Parts: sequence; C-alpha cells; structure tokens
Amino acid sequence: MSKATIIVIDGMGVGEMPDAASYGDTGANTLGNLSRAVGGLNLPVLQSLGLGNILPVKGVPPAEAPLASWGRMLELSQGKDTITGHWEMMGIISDKPFKTFPQGFPPEIMDAFERAIGRGTLGNRAASGTQILEELGAEHISTGRPIVYTSADSVFQIAAHEDVISPDELYAMCEAALAIVRPHNVCRVIARPFVGPPFKRTYRRKDFAIEPPRDTALDLMSRKGLEVISVGKVCDMFSRRGFTQCIKSHGNDDGMQKMAEAHSSMLGGLLFCNLVDFDTLYGHRNDTQGYTGALVEFDAWLKGFLKSFGPDDHLLITADHGCDPTYPTTDHTREYVPILFYGKSHAPRALGTRQGFIDIGATLAEIFNLEDFGEGGGKSLTGLKALP
Repeated sequence: MSKATIIVIDGMGVGEMPDAASYGDTGANTLGNLSRAVGGLNLPVLQSLGLGNILPVKGVPPAEAPLASWGRMLELSQGKDTITGHWEMMGIISDKPFKTFPQGFPPEIMDAFERAIGRGTLGNRAASGTQILEELGAEHISTGRPIVYTSADSVFQIAAHEDVISPDELYAMCEAALAIVRPHNVCRVIARPFVGPPFKRTYRRKDFAIEPPRDTALDLMSRKGLEVISVGKVCDMFSRRGFTQCIKSHGNDDGMQKMAEAHSSMLGGLLFCNLVDFDTLYGHRNDTQGYTGALVEFDAWLKGFLKSFGPDDHLLITADHGCDPTYPTTDHTREYVPILFYGKSHAPRALGTRQGFIDIGATLAEIFNLEDFGEGGGKSLTGLKALP
C-alpha cells in the first residue's frame, strides 16, 4: 500500500509573493536571504533533491540531475499564518484572512475571558513571546494572572508559569478562550507554558484551533480507512479532525525521530509532520545561526530517512509560509514555499510555480484515489491528472 509523507519545514519561504508589499514583506526571502547572511549553506541531501534548482541558495548549487521534482508554490489564500497554509495544502482556500489584533484584544473579548477564568490578566498586546515573559514573568508569578498576548497572526496566546498555573489548567483556559474568540474570526488559541527564571517556554505548548469549514483530504483519507498520522502540531491545526493518530513532539530532533518510527511501522496512508523549531526558535527570533544549524541537522537526518523508502513511498517537502530570520520584524512573511516531490517510482521534473498549496492535496487525491477531492481545484504534482 502506498505511503505518503509530508514534511513541513515551518516558515521556510523561498521569496516574496507578488502581493508581499500589501503585507509589508517586500524583499522577504527566508532561504535565500539566510544563505547569504551566513556565507552559504551546506545541504548535500537537499541539494541532490533539487533545492538549489528552486531559487538561488548560496552554497547549494542547482543539481544537474535532481532526484526529486522541484518547484515553488504560490498561496491562494489570504494571510500568512500556519493554519491558512496547512488548510490550503489539504484543500481549503481561505478567501478572507483571519482577524488580527495588533493593538490588543477589545474589552468584549478580554472581559469575557477574565469572567470565564475568574481572574485578571496581564499584557494584552502584540509582543514577542520571549520578550513579554521577561517583561511580565515576575508579575505573573506574584499575582497569578496569566499573560495574554498576540502577534501579527490571528492568535490569542496565553502564557503561564507551570508552577503558578498548571499546564492542564492553562489548557482549560485556552478552551474557554477559543469559545470566546471564535465569533471574532480568530483562528487559534495557543497555550504557552514556561518555567524559570530565567524564563523559558517549554514543549508543553498546545494549539487550540477552529475546525476547517468543510472536509479536507485528511477527512477523505481517514473515512476511507487509511492511516492518517500527525507528528508535531499539525493535528492541532485541524482541531484533530481527520487523523487516526496524533503524535506530540518536543522540537525538531524529537519530531524527526518520531517521524522515522511512525514511517517504519505504518502500513500505508499519510504521515504529516511539522518541524516547528525553524519558525518558533529561529525565524521568529532572527537567529540565522540557529536556523542554519537546524537545516544541517535536518539534511543529515533526511539521508537516513530516504534509505527506508520503498517503491510505493512518496515524500513531499514544503513549508506553510515564510519567516525570514534576516527581516527587520519577527513576524511571518508572505512568500512562495518550496516543493520537493520524491519517490523511487517518480520521474523528476521541473514543477514550476504552482498555483496554490492545494496541489499537495490533489497529489494525495491521485495517490490514494480520493474521488471527492477537488472542490477548490488543484493539479497533482505527478502531472498525470488535473482535478476540476
């Protein structure tokens, strides 16, 4: 039975999209700018697959005969957040961006939230997650009030010290918050447990997202009796819908290990993984050296992972948005994302610029014969079938 693996290198964009200026992201190019900022990257496995054929990457020249099909994908949906990107891959094109609150959340949201949790809050502004802990962490410990903040994305984030508010209590607060912000078109609430001082966020993070408005490729696959396994935060992006198993991970290293274990044990179906550290630890913190090291580690791991592939295995490597660590801000950036499509049964070819992340879902539809997929369009990356 066929197995497909999707690896999302969270935030690894490959150049500004035509509408980047309207998002304030002119000149963004996560991978290209990173490679120049660090004097070049050394990624022999990704290079052999065709990463350097997608765009100029210093240190990663184009392969003469790439082992994978290569290209980039334009996002049809409005926005540049994680949920929008993941949803579009699976067939949901969002024609209206989720609402953001750069000036903080209005009283009707905050008053309702404080009533629901029975205590006051701190913060309520757009902020860097690490910076706001430094500013308000001590006051949070002394008052017991959770820290509420947002970003350029449509997120309601709640930070709490694990010794002050337990992770389980924090998760309950997030569930209450999701019910309150859902009517305001906010797509996600994030629990941000931390420890210290020195204050440091832990891997007990949990995302609470609204459900997709209609069936995705995940729903169609699981309904068909196929395995649909998530590693990392992907499961939360779909409110756990459509998955037969959700595997939590604690960063990239743990995610790669669990992905290899799941791949070796599954009989067929989809393995969908997000490597979040690229975005959370490095892109958002403008850490070019950390980002570089993470790419080198992923490249080395990928060499062994590909050795486990059989003739019916398929691999798609992509991203969900940009998060340029060289950019003046620490926010996501509106960029094309890469696509590398590998399989021993594939004939590598240039994929060009794909009109929508939805082409990933269309590819799954062809591999697994999902007859009801295609409401939003999409063309399989195999080039053999176009969906209406």
